[in-house]
Amino acid sequence: MAVGGGREAVGIAVDPAARWRSRGQGEAPPRWYPTAALSSVPLQMLFHLSGIYYALYFLATLLMIVYKSWVFSYPHLHLGLDLMLLSLMGVLEAARLYLGMKGNLTEAKVPLAASLALTAGSGLLSVYFLLWQTLVLWADWVLSTTLLALHSLEAALQVVAIAAFVK
Repeated sequence: MAVGGGREAVGIAVDPAARWRSRGQGEAPPRWYPTAALSSVPLQMLFHLSGIYYALYFLATLLMIVYKSWVFSYPHLHLGLDLMLLSLMGVLEAARLYLGMKGNLTEAKVPLAASLALTAGSGLLSVYFLLWQTLVLWADWVLSTTLLALHSLEAALQVVAIAAFVK
């Protein structure tokens, strides 16, 4: 055992590639040999949670728009606008989740940065459904606030993951 302590002193290599080199098996490990992963597990879990939550959010918001159009005097022009923006938000959310998951798992910063930009757009649409929608019910407020909280947490983790990929 070497003097000085630390993980290397006990024979535990921090990097799998360093473990390969310490065995005297060549300078660089083959492509199939595992290397240190930079992808973020919490971000990946949050993407899955956000996908499930958004499916429920979409369905609940759609049903509330139908309810508001029956119960209240909902202008038809605004009804069409709200339905169009909800559909646009669904497309943005699907693209955002796909690019985010792909960028995180492949440790690619470009898809993850594109997902971060789409997160900003989806967050703006969430603010629309939170504040600027024609009729905002208490349930709309709760659903949109939760979605905004998920988006902000994802955005923070995406920035951290992009910073890790750049190094």
